[in-house]
Amino acid sequence: MLPTGRLLGSGRSADVYEIDEEWVLRRDREGWGDAAAEAAVMTYVREHGYPVPRVRPSDSRTDLVMERLSGPTMLAALLDGSLGAAEAGSELAALLRRLHSVPGRDPADPGARVLHLDLHPDNVILAPDGPRVIDWTNAEDGPPGLDWGMSAVILAQVAVDEEGLAEPARALLAALLADPSGLTEPGLTEARRRRAANPTMSAREVELLDDAVDLIRTLTR
Repeated sequence: MLPTGRLLGSGRSADVYEIDEEWVLRRDREGWGDAAAEAAVMTYVREHGYPVPRVRPSDSRTDLVMERLSGPTMLAALLDGSLGAAEAGSELAALLRRLHSVPGRDPADPGARVLHLDLHPDNVILAPDGPRVIDWTNAEDGPPGLDWGMSAVILAQVAVDEEGLAEPARALLAALLADPSGLTEPGLTEARRRRAANPTMSAREVELLDDAVDLIRTLTR
């Protein structure tokens, strides 16, 4: 296990530590991810021009060493008012379209693309040279509609909650789903199933799923 420096931040299942001015270490607390596989997919999409942090090769399941980025998350920019919800939603849609232009990794399945499956405002760093997408723990190859479905459901769960950021989340969601959107009904159905089965979901978040899917269908009619 790699040594760690100052704790920089914590998420639902991982902590990020300082290594030096150029690199950070993200350590998975729960053991659900595979840092080596995550590093491989990040390297692959970066080689195809997609905006992700640089990573060091890894054979670890828990430790991912990656480029230290400056700049707020998209979520932080939304909260401080420096970024509007409609602009953020359009940027997320552009990042999804750009990702799905990257060829899939399986030549036997030419229709499949690399999917992030957790693309939301807290996983986008607004670096000085443009947005960078982080947290590729859930990445896999598959139909792009599933990726759109996952992002839409994540945002819609916030949009239908009576507390917090419901209003900006709804505006962000509407911008995400504006034409051209790659959302499909099978992708939405599978995204809802996966969110319900996600062990990091609270009971409240699971309760919101039906209303979230109803909102998405309303916005895409």
